[in-house]
Amino acid sequence: MLKAPAVKDKPTRIVGDKTGTMERVLADGLSPPGKPSFFKMRAPIPAQGNDRTLMAATDKVWLFLNTYAENDGENLLHTHTNEDHSFVVLQGRARFFGPGGEAQEIGVNEGIMLPRGTFYTFKAVGGPLVMLRVGAVVDAAKNAFARTLQDGRAVHGNSKDNNAVDCVFSDQVFG
Repeated sequence: MLKAPAVKDKPTRIVGDKTGTMERVLADGLSPPGKPSFFKMRAPIPAQGNDRTLMAATDKVWLFLNTYAENDGENLLHTHTNEDHSFVVLQGRARFFGPGGEAQEIGVNEGIMLPRGTFYTFKAVGGPLVMLRVGAVVDAAKNAFARTLQDGRAVHGNSKDNNAVDCVFSDQVFG
Protein backbone atom coordinates (compact mmCIF):
# COMPACT_ATOMS: atom_id res chain seq x y z
CA MET A 1 0.00 0.00 0.00
CA LEU A 2 1.28 3.48 -0.86
CA LYS A 3 1.91 5.93 1.93
CA ALA A 4 -0.38 8.95 1.64
CA PRO A 5 1.55 12.13 0.86
CA ALA A 6 1.29 15.08 3.20
CA VAL A 7 -1.47 17.46 2.20
CA LYS A 8 0.00 20.71 0.95
CA ASP A 9 -0.75 23.79 2.99
CA LYS A 10 -0.70 26.40 0.23
CA PRO A 11 -2.10 26.40 -3.31
CA THR A 12 0.14 25.84 -6.32
CA ARG A 13 -2.09 28.16 -8.36
CA ILE A 14 -0.94 31.77 -8.12
CA VAL A 15 -3.34 34.32 -9.61
CA GLY A 16 -1.49 36.82 -11.77
CA ASP A 17 1.63 34.65 -12.16
CA LYS A 18 2.98 34.88 -15.72
CA THR A 19 3.76 31.16 -15.75
CA GLY A 20 0.83 28.78 -15.70
CA THR A 21 0.43 26.47 -12.71
CA MET A 22 0.98 23.25 -14.65
CA GLU A 23 4.03 24.66 -16.48
CA ARG A 24 5.61 25.79 -13.21
CA VAL A 25 4.88 22.56 -11.34
CA LEU A 26 6.01 20.34 -14.22
CA ALA A 27 9.36 22.16 -14.47
CA ASP A 28 10.50 20.19 -11.39
CA GLY A 29 8.16 17.21 -11.38
CA LEU A 30 9.03 14.95 -14.32
CA SER A 31 9.49 11.24 -13.71
CA PRO A 32 12.90 9.90 -14.77
CA PRO A 33 12.81 7.97 -18.07
CA GLY A 34 12.59 4.21 -17.68
CA LYS A 35 11.34 4.30 -14.06
CA PRO A 36 7.76 3.89 -12.88
CA SER A 37 6.07 6.58 -10.79
CA PHE A 38 3.59 5.53 -8.15
CA PHE A 39 1.17 8.02 -6.68
CA LYS A 40 -1.77 8.32 -4.32
CA MET A 41 -4.53 10.76 -5.19
CA ARG A 42 -4.80 13.17 -2.27
CA ALA A 43 -5.38 16.93 -2.32
CA PRO A 44 -6.98 19.72 -0.28
CA ILE A 45 -10.44 20.94 -1.31
CA PRO A 46 -10.76 24.70 -1.90
CA ALA A 47 -13.39 26.83 -0.19
CA GLN A 48 -12.71 29.41 -2.92
CA GLY A 49 -11.08 29.11 -6.34
CA ASN A 50 -9.28 26.02 -7.62
CA ASP A 51 -5.92 24.28 -7.47
CA ARG A 52 -3.76 21.62 -9.15
CA THR A 53 -1.80 18.80 -7.49
CA LEU A 54 0.71 16.92 -9.66
CA MET A 55 0.33 13.15 -9.51
CA ALA A 56 2.88 12.07 -12.13
CA ALA A 57 4.40 13.32 -15.38
CA THR A 58 6.76 12.61 -18.23
CA ASP A 59 7.88 15.09 -20.86
CA LYS A 60 4.83 14.15 -22.98
CA VAL A 61 2.00 13.17 -20.56
CA TRP A 62 0.89 14.54 -17.17
CA LEU A 63 -1.70 13.68 -14.54
CA PHE A 64 -3.02 16.33 -12.17
CA LEU A 65 -5.62 16.14 -9.44
CA ASN A 66 -7.64 19.33 -9.97
CA THR A 67 -9.83 20.58 -7.14
CA TYR A 68 -12.53 23.26 -7.37
CA ALA A 69 -14.74 25.10 -4.90
CA GLU A 70 -18.47 25.03 -5.60
CA ASN A 71 -19.33 27.26 -8.59
CA ASP A 72 -15.66 27.56 -9.58
CA GLY A 73 -14.29 26.04 -12.76
CA GLU A 74 -12.16 26.67 -15.83
CA ASN A 75 -12.78 30.39 -16.09
CA LEU A 76 -13.53 31.67 -19.62
CA LEU A 77 -14.40 29.64 -22.70
CA HIS A 78 -11.02 28.58 -24.14
CA THR A 79 -9.07 25.95 -26.04
CA HIS A 80 -5.63 24.40 -25.71
CA THR A 81 -4.09 24.42 -29.17
CA ASN A 82 -1.23 21.98 -28.50
CA GLU A 83 -2.64 19.62 -25.88
CA ASP A 84 -5.16 16.80 -25.97
CA HIS A 85 -6.59 16.31 -22.50
CA SER A 86 -9.31 14.66 -20.51
CA PHE A 87 -11.09 15.14 -17.19
CA VAL A 88 -12.56 12.32 -15.08
CA VAL A 89 -14.80 13.27 -12.15
CA LEU A 90 -13.74 11.62 -8.89
CA GLN A 91 -15.97 13.66 -6.52
CA GLY A 92 -18.85 16.06 -7.21
CA ARG A 93 -20.40 17.16 -10.48
CA ALA A 94 -19.22 19.36 -13.35
CA ARG A 95 -21.24 21.18 -15.98
CA PHE A 96 -19.27 21.62 -19.22
CA PHE A 97 -20.19 24.32 -21.75
CA GLY A 98 -19.27 24.62 -25.44
CA PRO A 99 -19.07 27.60 -27.81
CA GLY A 100 -22.63 27.22 -29.04
CA GLY A 101 -24.14 27.31 -25.56
CA GLU A 102 -24.39 23.53 -25.36
CA ALA A 103 -24.06 22.08 -21.85
CA GLN A 104 -23.49 18.61 -20.42
CA GLU A 105 -23.31 17.68 -16.74
CA ILE A 106 -21.11 14.78 -15.63
CA GLY A 107 -20.64 13.07 -12.27
CA VAL A 108 -18.44 10.55 -10.49
CA ASN A 109 -16.73 8.06 -12.81
CA GLU A 110 -17.74 10.06 -15.88
CA GLY A 111 -15.40 12.07 -18.06
CA ILE A 112 -14.80 14.16 -21.13
CA MET A 113 -12.10 14.02 -23.82
CA LEU A 114 -11.04 17.40 -25.18
CA PRO A 115 -8.94 17.15 -28.35
CA ARG A 116 -6.75 20.18 -29.12
CA GLY A 117 -8.77 23.00 -30.61
CA THR A 118 -11.95 22.17 -28.64
CA PHE A 119 -13.44 25.22 -26.92
CA TYR A 120 -14.88 24.57 -23.46
CA THR A 121 -15.39 25.80 -19.96
CA PHE A 122 -17.01 24.22 -16.91
CA LYS A 123 -18.24 24.87 -13.38
CA ALA A 124 -18.50 22.73 -10.25
CA VAL A 125 -22.19 22.31 -9.40
CA GLY A 126 -23.78 21.31 -6.11
CA GLY A 127 -20.55 21.27 -4.09
CA PRO A 128 -16.78 20.93 -4.42
CA LEU A 129 -15.37 19.11 -7.45
CA VAL A 130 -12.35 16.81 -7.78
CA MET A 131 -11.20 15.66 -11.22
CA LEU A 132 -8.25 13.73 -12.56
CA ARG A 133 -6.82 15.72 -15.49
CA VAL A 134 -4.72 13.79 -18.00
CA GLY A 135 -2.95 15.80 -20.70
CA ALA A 136 -0.58 15.05 -23.56
CA VAL A 137 1.43 17.42 -25.72
CA VAL A 138 0.81 17.20 -29.47
CA ASP A 139 3.96 18.94 -30.80
CA ALA A 140 6.75 18.80 -28.20
CA ALA A 141 8.55 21.70 -29.92
CA LYS A 142 5.69 24.06 -28.99
CA ASN A 143 4.13 25.19 -25.70
CA ALA A 144 1.74 22.47 -24.54
CA PHE A 145 -0.17 24.86 -22.31
CA ALA A 146 -1.03 27.64 -24.77
CA ARG A 147 -4.58 28.77 -24.00
CA THR A 148 -6.64 30.75 -26.51
CA LEU A 149 -9.97 32.47 -25.97
CA GLN A 150 -12.76 32.28 -28.52
CA ASP A 151 -11.86 35.76 -29.86
CA GLY A 152 -8.30 34.51 -30.62
CA ARG A 153 -6.54 36.22 -27.69
CA ALA A 154 -3.95 34.22 -25.77
CA VAL A 155 -4.55 34.17 -22.01
CA HIS A 156 -2.84 32.54 -19.03
CA GLY A 157 -5.06 30.31 -16.90
CA ASN A 158 -3.91 32.21 -13.80
CA SER A 159 -4.73 35.61 -15.29
CA LYS A 160 -7.28 37.97 -13.79
CA ASP A 161 -8.27 38.55 -17.45
CA ASN A 162 -9.38 34.91 -17.32
CA ASN A 163 -11.51 35.58 -14.19
CA ALA A 164 -9.05 33.67 -11.95
CA VAL A 165 -9.52 34.12 -8.19
CA ASP A 166 -7.16 33.31 -5.35
CA CYS A 167 -7.47 29.77 -4.01
CA VAL A 168 -8.31 29.38 -0.32
CA PHE A 169 -8.31 25.85 1.09
CA SER A 170 -11.14 24.52 3.23
CA ASP A 171 -10.48 21.95 5.97
CA GLN A 172 -11.63 19.13 3.64
CA VAL A 173 -9.23 16.75 1.89
CA PHE A 174 -9.84 14.39 -1.03
CA GLY A 175 -8.23 10.98 -0.59
